[in-house]
Amino acid sequence: MIKFFNILALLVVFSSCERDSAIVDDPFRLSIPNGFPSPTIPEDNKLSWERIELGKKLFFDPILSMDSTISCASCHKQEFAFADNLAITPGVQNRLGSRNSMSLTNVAYHDFFMREGGVPTLEMQVLVPIQDHNEMAFNIVSVAEKLNLDSNYVKASLQAYNRAPDPYVITRAIASFERTMLSGNSDYDKNLLNQSELNGKELFFSDRLACSSCHGTFLFTDHGIENNGLYEVYEDSGRYRLTHLQEDIGKFKVPTLRNIELTAPYMHNGSLETLEQVIEHYAEGGKGHFNQSELITGFSISEEEKYNLISFLKSLTDEEFIQNSFFEE
Repeated sequence: MIKFFNILALLVVFSSCERDSAIVDDPFRLSIPNGFPSPTIPEDNKLSWERIELGKKLFFDPILSMDSTISCASCHKQEFAFADNLAITPGVQNRLGSRNSMSLTNVAYHDFFMREGGVPTLEMQVLVPIQDHNEMAFNIVSVAEKLNLDSNYVKASLQAYNRAPDPYVITRAIASFERTMLSGNSDYDKNLLNQSELNGKELFFSDRLACSSCHGTFLFTDHGIENNGLYEVYEDSGRYRLTHLQEDIGKFKVPTLRNIELTAPYMHNGSLETLEQVIEHYAEGGKGHFNQSELITGFSISEEEKYNLISFLKSLTDEEFIQNSFFEE
C-alpha cells in the first residue's frame, strides 16, 4: 500500500513538470481493427513514431531492472499475446512473485491496470514492475540516470519529447508503444467460424452459461473487478491489498478473452492450466467464497458443448497480431 502511494506521488511530481508536452512532428496513426472505436490518447502523450520507437526500445531493454537481466518483454512475450506461458514469471535473481502476467492485448482501451485495478493510467503502470522487489527491483530515477549515459537514448528522448531521459519520458514512451498493441483480426472478427465455433459462440452468449456477462464488449471483458470463486480462502487477497475492505477480498480484474488460447495458464496466479479446467471451475459454481460474484452459480455442460465452447474461444486468436514484425525487437 505504501509502495503504491509512493509511486503515485512520484508520477504526480513528474507529470507536473513545465515541459509536459512536445510538438509531435511525425504523428503515428493507429491501425484500428474494424468495429473498434478510437482509443483515448492522453493530451500530453500523443502518439508519434519517435515516441513509439523509443518506447519499443525501452520495452525490450533489461536496463530497466536492477541487474540488467529483466525487461518488460521478459514477462510479456509476443507469441503469447504479450503474456507468458508460465504461472509466475521469475524476476531478477530468479525471484518469484504471486501473480500471473496479464496480456497487453488492447491495453489502449483499459481504464485501470494491474490485477487489482489499482493503477489508473498506462503511463503509471510501468512504475510498478520497475520498483517491485520480485520483478525489476530498481528505481525509475536510477533508470533515467543510466539512460542519460547512453548517447543514443539521449538523442531518441530529445527527438520524442524534447527533453533528456527522465521518468516522464520513460513512462510515456513505454505507454506509447503498448498502445499500438491492438488485436481485432481473429477468425471471429472476420466471420470465418465453422459450425463447432458457431455452436460455441451461441453457448458463450447464452443465458445458461452467461460468459458474456463479464466477458462481453468488443474486448471480451467488461473491466470489472470480481471474485470468481476460485478459492474458499485466498492466499493473495486481491483488491483487498489496496483498499483493506472486506468486500474486496479475492477480487481481481476480469481479463480479456481475446487471444485466450495463447495466454495459459489462467487465473491471477496461473493455477488453472487449460481452458477445460477453467470451464469446469465455472460449471461447478466456484468454491463459495463470501465475495463470490452472484453471476457464478454453476451450469451443466456436455463434453460436446465444452468442445464447441473451447473452439469458439480459440477463434478469438489473432494470428496476425502475434506474427506482426512491428512488435519484434
